[in-house]
Amino acid sequence: MKPAVIVLGAGMVGVCTALHLRQRGHEVTLVDRREPGRETSYGNAGIVQREAVEPYAFPRDWAMLARVAMKRGADVNYHLGALPALAGPLSRYWWHSRPASHRRIARDYARLIEHCLSEHEPLIEQAGAQDLVRQEGYRFVFRASASLREGLADARRLAAEYGVRHSELDADALAQAEPGLRQRLSGAIHWLDPWTVSDPGELVARYAALLREQGARVLQGDAASLSATATGWRVRTAEGEIDAPHAVVALGPWSDALLRTLGYRYPLFVKRGYHRHYTGGEPPRLPMLDADGGLVIVPMRQGVRITTGAEFARIDAPPTPVQLPRAHALASELFELPRPVEPQPWMGARPCTADMLPVIGAAPRHRGLWFNFGHAHQGFTLGPVSGRLLAELIGGAEPVVDPLPYAPTRFH
Repeated sequence: MKPAVIVLGAGMVGVCTALHLRQRGHEVTLVDRREPGRETSYGNAGIVQREAVEPYAFPRDWAMLARVAMKRGADVNYHLGALPALAGPLSRYWWHSRPASHRRIARDYARLIEHCLSEHEPLIEQAGAQDLVRQEGYRFVFRASASLREGLADARRLAAEYGVRHSELDADALAQAEPGLRQRLSGAIHWLDPWTVSDPGELVARYAALLREQGARVLQGDAASLSATATGWRVRTAEGEIDAPHAVVALGPWSDALLRTLGYRYPLFVKRGYHRHYTGGEPPRLPMLDADGGLVIVPMRQGVRITTGAEFARIDAPPTPVQLPRAHALASELFELPRPVEPQPWMGARPCTADMLPVIGAAPRHRGLWFNFGHAHQGFTLGPVSGRLLAELIGGAEPVVDPLPYAPTRFH
C-alpha cells in the first residue's frame, strides 16, 4: 500500500490532486471547511481554456495603466489601503511581465495548458459529467475595429506558435452566429479548442463524488490546524484528528496564510472577482469575452453569468462590487439581461504568483509536505494536469511534464 496523503483544499486543484493520488493507490483524505467546489472553483467562467497558452501579464501600456488608476473600467478595481502590502508581489509581477521574460514563462505555462483537455476528458467520463460540458469553444467579441485587428493578429501568432485553433468572424458572421446581440459589433475570434461547462461548481462536486466512490474520504475540517508530527502530518476534522505521512496544500488563495505559519514567504497575491446571473432575455449561444469591455458573458444553468475582471484587495476585505454594475451595463448593451437571479453578487479570489506560474512540488524545508497552488485564472483549466503532476512526484513516477519550472524552490 502506498503512503497515505492528506489533501487540503476541495477546489478543482485539490479534488483532482486527490483523485490522481487515489487512482495511483494512495489512501487519501480530502479536507476542506466547505463542500467541494463551493469557493473559487464555483465562481469562474466555466471554461477549460485550451487557447490560454500565455498567462495574463501585468499591463505595460501607459494609457491602460492610467485608466486602471482612475478606476474607469469594469476590468480592474483596487483598494488603496491594500496597495502597500501588495507592492512587493505586484512589482515582481510587473518585472516578470517584461516581453522577453513573459515569452519564456509562457512556454512553461503552455506545457501545462496543452494537457488540459486530455486530462479533464477521462475524469468527465468517469464522473458521468458529460451533460455539463460543451465542446464548441467560445468567442472573443470586439466592439472597435482597431481592437479586432489587434486581436486577430495575436490569435494568428498564437496559432502559429502553439497550434491553438480559431476561426475569424466579421460583423455579419457574428450577427448570424449570435442572433440575440442587440448591436452590431466589429467581429469576433472563435476559439475552437476550449470546452465550456454550464455549472463549474457542479463539475467539481461530481469529481469529488467520483473520489468518494473510489474509496477516499472527503471530510470537513480546519486546514489551519495542520501540524507536523514525528511521522508526518496531522489535521483536525469533524471526525477527529487525521494523520498521514504526506500532506498537500492546495488551498488556492488561502494557501499563503497557512504557509506563513510554517515559515514560507512566497510572492503571492489575490485577484478578487465577482459574478452574478441574469435572466429574462435571449442568452448568447456561446460564452464570450467582451474584449473591449473587459468582462465575460456566459450562458449557464442558473442564467447568464457575468464575471468581472480583477480587484486588488485583501482577501478578507468586505466586498466592493463596483465593477459588476459597470459590467452589467456593458453586457446589457449586447444582450437583454433584465433580472438578477441572486440577491447579492458572488465574490471570490484567484490565487496568483508573481511569475504567473503555479507552485507544484515538494516543500523546500518540510519532509512529506507538498504544494499545489497559485494557478491564478486557470485553476479550473489546470486542476487535472497539475493534480496528475503532483501525484506522480509524490509517487516517484515519470512526470507528465518537466516539473522544474513550477518547483517551490524557484523562489528560494
